[in-house]
Amino acid sequence: MRPLDILSGLSNQKILVKLKNGMEVRGELKAFDMHINLVLYDAEIDEGDVTRKFKKMFLRGDMVIFIS
Repeated sequence: MRPLDILSGLSNQKILVKLKNGMEVRGELKAFDMHINLVLYDAEIDEGDVTRKFKKMFLRGDMVIFIS
């Protein structure tokens, strides 16, 4: 099994993405490419006592540390 095969299995599911800057983003995986650029719908970022919500979000693949 290859990494992109695993991402294919996560399509339309809620995922957690940890970024290099320490942020964690949760959202529904809608699309990705071979560079691990991600498109998330209904994304949320927790910033302490504030949760920021985004209808659609594009995450650049070179910022991704892990996806769960």
